[in-house]
Amino acid sequence: MKIAVASGKGGTGKTTISVNIAMSLPPPVQLLDCDVEEPNAHIFLKPDVTETKDISRMVPEVDMDKCDYCGACGDICEFKAITVLKDATVMTFHEMCHGCKGCVMVCPHQAIQATNRIFGQLVKGKSRHVECIHGILNVGEAMSPPLIGKVQEEIWNDGITIIDAPPGTSCPMIETVRRVDYVILVTEPTPFGLNDLKLAVSTVRLLNIPFGIVINRSDIGDKRVVEYAKNEQIPILMEIPHRRDIAVAYSKGELMIDIIPEMKNQFQQLIEKIIKQEAR
Repeated sequence: MKIAVASGKGGTGKTTISVNIAMSLPPPVQLLDCDVEEPNAHIFLKPDVTETKDISRMVPEVDMDKCDYCGACGDICEFKAITVLKDATVMTFHEMCHGCKGCVMVCPHQAIQATNRIFGQLVKGKSRHVECIHGILNVGEAMSPPLIGKVQEEIWNDGITIIDAPPGTSCPMIETVRRVDYVILVTEPTPFGLNDLKLAVSTVRLLNIPFGIVINRSDIGDKRVVEYAKNEQIPILMEIPHRRDIAVAYSKGELMIDIIPEMKNQFQQLIEKIIKQEAR
């Protein structure tokens, strides 16, 4: 089963909940950190790294000796990653290339070749019984979805995979959650939390993915998130109170379940609720 942990905004505790769920479950279990622009699950899991490999994608390379500046490549590129200027200059913007190879196929003189460009890394490791995988997008890269896709190619067929999704509701989040079986939306009981929760709910409903809510720091705000969930018939899977010992553990990069052992059973019950909900 593939379960994504997402949120409409950053700072809600999404990664904290992801790593603690993964460590609470019996093997086989995976934790995938798909927030490739700023992965941080490994800070809490501290895995022993077993493999690191470069990830590349296709970009065009123009042979100027063959090019006649017809402009066919620029016309077909929806993202303007390649363009021909009036002064007989061909410009390529590799950061914007989506790797469709359209420019390669339409070039009448075979002046464009597909070459590989490294744009990130894939890191695998093991923390206790949990297999940990995360991607690291190179600085300056404009697109994270291709690397997110490479991370998700590592998903097992057996056991449970917990996926720490990028914050927000833009392309990286959608690329992460669109193939999962269930989404846990993490929020906090504040006006900002409720506003961004509504955006996240709209997104997963549009994708037609089952979901539920975890309210983090549940006693710091008001009851409008609870009322919203009730009105929208969204299950509240768990409420985590605002506690100093949890905050201290987070600041030290420690797991909640190691500081508060009884939380392990609560995270196990959360997953049991999801499995029962999916079985209906």
